[in-house]
Amino acid sequence: MPNLSSPNARSSNYSGFLIFLALLLITAGTAYLFSGRIWFPAPTSSYAREIDRQFQIAFRVLGSLFIAGQFFLGVVLLRSRKASSARGSRPLEIAWALLIASLFFWFNVASNRLWSQIKLHDPEEDALHVEVTGTQFQWYFRYPGPDGQFGRTNPQRFSKPEEGNPLGIDPEDHDGQDDIVSTSLVLPANHDVDLILRANDVIHGLFIPAMRFKQDAVPGMTTHARFKPLQTGTYELACSQLCGLGHYRMRASVEIVTGEKFNEWLKSAH
Repeated sequence: MPNLSSPNARSSNYSGFLIFLALLLITAGTAYLFSGRIWFPAPTSSYAREIDRQFQIAFRVLGSLFIAGQFFLGVVLLRSRKASSARGSRPLEIAWALLIASLFFWFNVASNRLWSQIKLHDPEEDALHVEVTGTQFQWYFRYPGPDGQFGRTNPQRFSKPEEGNPLGIDPEDHDGQDDIVSTSLVLPANHDVDLILRANDVIHGLFIPAMRFKQDAVPGMTTHARFKPLQTGTYELACSQLCGLGHYRMRASVEIVTGEKFNEWLKSAH
């Protein structure tokens, strides 16, 4: 039997207590950092609050498991003076793994409805269609003119940024003669928006944190995604994919304005 009153035993108990205390402090600090909304900008789109709610549920459920696991680990370290004295429990390990797998499966099912609303549902009849093109190293946003039609594009043949045609709009296509190309995304508030994402060279990621919107633009593919901005203001747009040496330049502004000001902007942009 070990002598618990010996200096070595007391030192071991003291070290175990310090480790337990350190785990408690680290766990408490981590829980505090993720307990509020300090990581999120104010939500400004129709799906943002629902996405935030999904995040909050995940943080609370997984955070509770994290706290419980850290506390259990601390108790084990406090009670076990030697690492060799601790023994694993296969049934407990299997149960823990099944619990985590079930939780992730539930998160996937719960978020599927929201994902389908953003990605799969058809936009409203009066939705604003905006083509978003990512190219090294600039975002371009194209709006149809009064005819409501986008012109044909052929970047390899007609793309000439220095001549005001960075997307390569076919000059012989009548539908494209009134198209508007902008380097900032201007949208009307409280209006459904259908974004048509494309890329000319490599994969770019359209990320608007305030809208809780993120979607990759992939060369050779046309991707649709929609949202409805709710609050006027100017917000940041960034590229979430490392797209080359000039990746830091893949930034743009998102300007949400009233419907009246948006119509004025369209007229002035022609």
